[in-house]
Amino acid sequence: MTLAATPPALSGLTGAVAALRTGDATAAGLLADATAAADTHDPALGVYLNRFDERAAAQAARLDERLAAGDPVGPLAGIPLGIKDILAHSAAPTTAQSLVLDPAWGAAEGDCTVVRRLEQAGAIITGKVTTMEFAIGAPDPDKPFPVPRNPWNTDRWAGGSSSGSGSGVAAGMFLGAIGTDTAGSIRIPAAFNGITGLKPTFGRVPKSGVVPLGYTLDHPGPMARSAADCALLLSVLAGYDPADPYSARTPADDYVGALTGELTGLTIGVDTLDRFADGGMDPEQPHRFSAAVAELEAAGARIVPVEVPMYRELTAVDVVVMLAEAHAYHRRTLRDRWDDYGRATRIILAGGDAVSGPDYVQAQRVRRIGRQRMAELLAKVDLVLTPTGHLGATALADMDQLQPMSMLASLHTPYWNPLGNPTLAVPIGTGRDGMPLSMSLSGSHFDEATVLRAGDAYQRRTAHHTEIPTTVR
Repeated sequence: MTLAATPPALSGLTGAVAALRTGDATAAGLLADATAAADTHDPALGVYLNRFDERAAAQAARLDERLAAGDPVGPLAGIPLGIKDILAHSAAPTTAQSLVLDPAWGAAEGDCTVVRRLEQAGAIITGKVTTMEFAIGAPDPDKPFPVPRNPWNTDRWAGGSSSGSGSGVAAGMFLGAIGTDTAGSIRIPAAFNGITGLKPTFGRVPKSGVVPLGYTLDHPGPMARSAADCALLLSVLAGYDPADPYSARTPADDYVGALTGELTGLTIGVDTLDRFADGGMDPEQPHRFSAAVAELEAAGARIVPVEVPMYRELTAVDVVVMLAEAHAYHRRTLRDRWDDYGRATRIILAGGDAVSGPDYVQAQRVRRIGRQRMAELLAKVDLVLTPTGHLGATALADMDQLQPMSMLASLHTPYWNPLGNPTLAVPIGTGRDGMPLSMSLSGSHFDEATVLRAGDAYQRRTAHHTEIPTTVR
């Protein structure tokens, strides 16, 4: 594919950090590029719910003064980032893209931990971006919110639920973003928009100040163009937070330092998951996936075939646990404000009423067995490689508000949420219809460093993560 020259706003986060340090870029210039991209493309893409233009410009000016003076700055100083609108930020109400959530939600606590860490590292939050309502459901054109669209084809969905995060990175509206992942909500929009997204180990990144969906399944994490970008973001995000009862005390690693560019000594177990492509398969997907495996092998990895354990069971566990935990959070407002919820959201949330106490307990028992089986597999291989999905982005016209869970057919992301393992979605090229396809690299708990190392090694040998969507070239 022949690509146009990359505009500055579409370049990678890691390169921008280096350019700021050498004086080849300014925070004001990076922000101006991102703002211009938003002005041009957001009316068609539906990325932003709130923009912080004046606040961001003031931050950029202050950072440029500090950079010019040679003052010490944080690792993300001057980098424009978007945040999903289920993360509390004092600059704007948290709506969760819903008419139901109290606009004062999170105001007493102020910025959530993730936002606070980003801004302490010098990042410039450009605004709050679109999600699916309460991080679940499907776009509902009857509600007064933007419908997120895909910059590769605006008739296609941007993926959910971190829709604006994925679309905005791909379109150059910011250099990185924060999403959350309960059944694939970082990895699906990363895959659909041709960018990179990391679901860290459960508990690695705190979720205090984040509107919950599934208490034991939610994973905040970074989305950006490359694994290297995600590694830099994770180095700021990771770490224990006493405000989050699920936060892990396991020390963070040197994620950036782990990116050696080669994979000698690593064994990667590969499962095509073709037998689970229930919604169909893009004709180009097997070729793209095989080519990606070959690149990892060329980077030094030993490739062996594996079968992931308990695929059907663990995918079902994710749905059962998510429905039960989401229904627990929404039970009262769902009853009192049914019509204020979007159609797909209320159908999914109401389904949680059918999950009994014994169902939930049994799901957790199966989940524990699944974790043990995966640990046994990862004692034999260092990483597990699968497709993120077998199809590219769904056409918006084909999305059924009455059967919203059907969107997960041929997507393989829910499997990893009850397991809690770190999983990285990496673009591997486009399918027959010109939409991006993706692979997933998964590792042992708290071994994001190896997962990111493999993704980075692949991306040093390929250019799929640098490709610019058709509508924003």
